[in-house]
Amino acid sequence: MEFFVVSLLNGISYGLLLFMLASGLTLIFSMMGVLNFAHASFYMIGAYAAYQISTWMEALWPGAGYWIALVAAPLFVGAVGALVERYGLRRVHRWGHVPELLFTFGLSYIVVELVQIVWGRAAVPYPIPPALDGPLFTVFSTQFPAYRGFMMLVAGLMLLAIWLMLTRTRVGLVIQAALTHPETVEALGHNVPRVFMLTFGGGTALAGLAGVIGGNAYVTEPSMAALVGSIIFVVVVVGGMGSLAGAFVASLLIGLMQTFAIGLDWSALGLLERLGVKPGPDAPLYSLWSLKLSQVAPVLPYLLLVLVLVLRPRGLMGTREG
Repeated sequence: MEFFVVSLLNGISYGLLLFMLASGLTLIFSMMGVLNFAHASFYMIGAYAAYQISTWMEALWPGAGYWIALVAAPLFVGAVGALVERYGLRRVHRWGHVPELLFTFGLSYIVVELVQIVWGRAAVPYPIPPALDGPLFTVFSTQFPAYRGFMMLVAGLMLLAIWLMLTRTRVGLVIQAALTHPETVEALGHNVPRVFMLTFGGGTALAGLAGVIGGNAYVTEPSMAALVGSIIFVVVVVGGMGSLAGAFVASLLIGLMQTFAIGLDWSALGLLERLGVKPGPDAPLYSLWSLKLSQVAPVLPYLLLVLVLVLRPRGLMGTREG
């Protein structure tokens, strides 16, 4: 029972972090039709910006560095994203989706190189704030970290804020209308290119917020974008291209699936032995049967991706083909 509850909480917290990342990518795709290959790079920029801002601010206001970075770093990343859209992506947008993909793909490599030039190749010491560095509660004999609870709170508030903005505000209605009827929106006096710039900047700001939250929960290093980048695209495709609700469901599903799989030592060989079948080491595919579920946990999201694409190409809750 303890394993189930702890794994459930850890899986939800990891899944919500994935959603923080996937939500920005989903917004950009659903509003602009741009599949941003550099999205995970903005996540990395957010983590490094939070580390640097918190380091500077701690020297001025001890104890307040992280909280200042929590606000300042996503705003900084959002501003960088808006500039990227205005002076880079907008210029290649007229030529179609392939130049957009190539542009964002190249941008991801440029960001990695810049990060290594500025902060080096080693991980930086980006610590959890002292106020959150401790247990939140105890589950049987296991302490659940307060910072993971904070991650879940921030992700929940972010989801609520996005939903309210898109469905209850004038800005959200203009953004959605600009996607399907840009000429009409422009005729009503709205600057459609500026709407797209703010949308792209807002999506990258969400990635930056995920970097602030996840950078110290895991590791802040130049390879962090590559580690989560492929998983984010799995989340978006499984949930459904352009579906925010689908991204939320897929994030939780993948987070729980990986967390439970890592903690389980089940194998096909063990199952066969329980059924009374004991294949020897010389049996066909013996090494494959002996693989434990924890060993193949990193592959499971991609197997789920293939399964979803075969059975439901538009994703779990998507409205367009992936």
